[in-house]
Amino acid sequence: MSATTDQPAKRRLRTWSAFGDIKRRPSDYEIGTQGMNYTLREGRKAPFEQNPSSPANLWMQTYRDDSPLQVDDWESFRDPDMLSYRAYVTQQHEQETKVGGVLEQYAAANADAQLPPEWRATLARLFTTTRYPLHGAQQVQAYIGLMAPSPYITNPAALSAADMLRRVTLVSYRTRELQLAWPDDGFATGERAIWELDEAWQPTRRAIELALTAYDWGEAFTAMNLVLLPSLDDVLLRQLGEVARDSGDDLTWLLTSFLQRDAQRRERWSGELARFVVAQRPGNAGVLRKWIDKWSPLADESAAGLGSVLENYSLRGRAASEVAAAAAAARERLLAGASPGLASADPAAAS
Repeated sequence: MSATTDQPAKRRLRTWSAFGDIKRRPSDYEIGTQGMNYTLREGRKAPFEQNPSSPANLWMQTYRDDSPLQVDDWESFRDPDMLSYRAYVTQQHEQETKVGGVLEQYAAANADAQLPPEWRATLARLFTTTRYPLHGAQQVQAYIGLMAPSPYITNPAALSAADMLRRVTLVSYRTRELQLAWPDDGFATGERAIWELDEAWQPTRRAIELALTAYDWGEAFTAMNLVLLPSLDDVLLRQLGEVARDSGDDLTWLLTSFLQRDAQRRERWSGELARFVVAQRPGNAGVLRKWIDKWSPLADESAAGLGSVLENYSLRGRAASEVAAAAAAARERLLAGASPGLASADPAAAS
């Protein structure tokens, strides 16, 4: 018998062999995510097809590969919503249909013409000005997606960046509507001065601009997704929406309620990622805790500054200290849900 006939035939690789020796068909979410971050392809000496010592490759080496935040298997992380791009587009199309219907309904009722002067001034300071910090948050989300050590993190971060752009677009649309209704109130023309000069916004401005310099991907994720946005969204979406509702501005209340869905989805995958890294390596709790302690004071100062605007609103305002405490509590709930060791040791902060 010849030597060739004694050799067993090699087993052909299955279609889903990139997932390892699995006993099931991968989900559409997994098929559309696996291997999609081209900087992580196997068998390459560097993320980019350049000299390994090029600035771009050294940046990836320093701020991703050598990050203090490490696990044994990044590819085992999963977005709890398991969103593919197609599912995301379908979901957001449905949401935009609802938003469009609400905008048309209130425009037909000429609702903006009925807004009182003090509330319009509050909207100019706390709602239409958010175009500026949202652009900063969008850039950080995109950076997290670019630098993430797994496509299973890249994808939800990219979708969160898209959420931010959606939010900027909606705020911009409302800004123009308010400008048309009240051309002398500074809508669309005065927000930059508010962002750059208004004392209430300066802590937020400082926090967002510093977050843009958090180059380590893990710190950028912690700063923006675990600390700053959970705190700021509680003020600028939930609390502002409640004050709008109590002031008779149902349109702003409805719009902030719609936008909270995006924020809640971001918090779900961010909280799950924090839980994942601690479960994979318990020492990561200390890494995250160090960054949380660094950024939480900035978040608290930001919430208190924005709270001062609501405190000065005489009709349905609330104390700045209460606004800041509620924002800190929202952040602590997210952290405690991810891992008890990430929550603050101060019981008042999580109340």
